Amino acid sequence: MQYLFPQSLANLINQLVKLPGIGPKSAQRLAFHLLRAKDADAEGLAHAILQARNKVRRCSVCGNLSDEEVCAVCADKSRDERLLCVVEEARDVISLERMRGFSGYYHVLHGAISPMDGVGPERLAIEPLIQRLKEGRVREVVMATNPNVEGETTSLYLARLIKPLGIRVTRIAHGVPVGGDLEYADEATLALAFSGRKEI
Repeated sequence: MQYLFPQSLANLINQLVKLPGIGPKSAQRLAFHLLRAKDADAEGLAHAILQARNKVRRCSVCGNLSDEEVCAVCADKSRDERLLCVVEEARDVISLERMRGFSGYYHVLHGAISPMDGVGPERLAIEPLIQRLKEGRVREVVMATNPNVEGETTSLYLARLIKPLGIRVTRIAHGVPVGGDLEYADEATLALAFSGRKEI
């Protein structure tokens, strides 16, 4: 059916269909919407995409996404440096910050251990985590990896590395459904999961 579209429109649809959650029909709707949009709106979208790709980088401290060398969370000196929450992805930081119940800092692993997908510990930001913990300020590490096989595996693996450092390791309670992602959990569920965390 692609031959029905002019080549430039077909190219746009092909690029849009690569986005997560966008099927061929949605891609066509978005493409036609962009064609009808004002030039300023279409150019604004293109500029925003390029700017985000050029400016957003990993925080040099925690691995969160930021426009600066150090993200806003790490730059906030009012937070509790004794608490460190470990998450799989930067989007999980946003989910946890929305609940407004955690006052410590974060560490983003950028994935989870998944042998089936060829992701071992060496592919995650584990070494920087251990280096942060060796500085001696952290008293408790809260594992907030996703409640699925990969998240549990990652959590247990990290707990074995961290406990010899004399640091308390806890895991958020399973108020978050098993097999779910933190990104989709509501604030009340996350708050309950945090309040019910237990030692690993």
